Amino acid sequence: MKRILYFLATNLAILVVLSITMRILGVEPYLNASGLNLGNLLAFAAIMGFGGSFISLAMSKWSAKRMSGAVVILEPRTLTEIWLIKTVRIQADIVGIQMPEVAIFDSDEVNAFATGMSKNSSLVAVSSGLLNKMSKDEAEAVLAHEVSHIANGDMVTLTLIQGVVNTFVMFLSRVIGYTVDKVIFKTEKGAGPAFFITMIIAELLLGILASIIVMWFSRQREFRADAGAARLSSAKKMISALERLQAEHEPSVLPKQMVASGISSGGTTSFTRLFASHPDLSERIAVLRTL
Repeated sequence: MKRILYFLATNLAILVVLSITMRILGVEPYLNASGLNLGNLLAFAAIMGFGGSFISLAMSKWSAKRMSGAVVILEPRTLTEIWLIKTVRIQADIVGIQMPEVAIFDSDEVNAFATGMSKNSSLVAVSSGLLNKMSKDEAEAVLAHEVSHIANGDMVTLTLIQGVVNTFVMFLSRVIGYTVDKVIFKTEKGAGPAFFITMIIAELLLGILASIIVMWFSRQREFRADAGAARLSSAKKMISALERLQAEHEPSVLPKQMVASGISSGGTTSFTRLFASHPDLSERIAVLRTL
């Protein structure tokens, strides 16, 4: 229940901030008595598209901790926590980023994720299940994978891509809705029901296409992070870690908003692969074997 409340509060905060931003910038309504103002529409779409993505990124560490229940290690108290901090610090030094926060979240699933506003303000979290079921070599490779995500700037790049596709979806869906309303339904004043109905349908269809684009990039960044992990630890350790994940055969239980940040998103079928944030584990292992 708390995770749902945090998610709703985060999205409400984003909407409030974006509404205030448009007022401050003086963005006028894009649809008025004179028709569709493309300049105002583009400003509206860009603020909503990029603004939502970047506010989510800025709040990512805060929301990730609360939605996953991750507890940051401030003072290591066990040998495992000491090892975690030491390993991440060594890897961070090698790739030239500031030491990320390191956290553990309670889950029987073998998983981990990285998030944060920038390379030097990030979080690496691992599940208790990962620490219990993986060897140190395998866990080291997973940490290297997450640190590589941070070093590659994957969170920021994915946010930019999401912002671009969000902007185009919002812009084009409204242009399509307005065109259908005026050309086909011949609405003379303002906007008729056809505008809103067509806009919603177009936004849904364009949103599906946009998701395919974003998820394709997400899958490519997983291959890059695997290669980075192979350099930071070894290809053998990373392959072993992925094989361990494969053996578990557990679907991801990370909150939906964080699945793309995890080491594994669970199994996929041939159809759902288009919308999968992660490549198939067998494919990732095959690529690593070529390194």
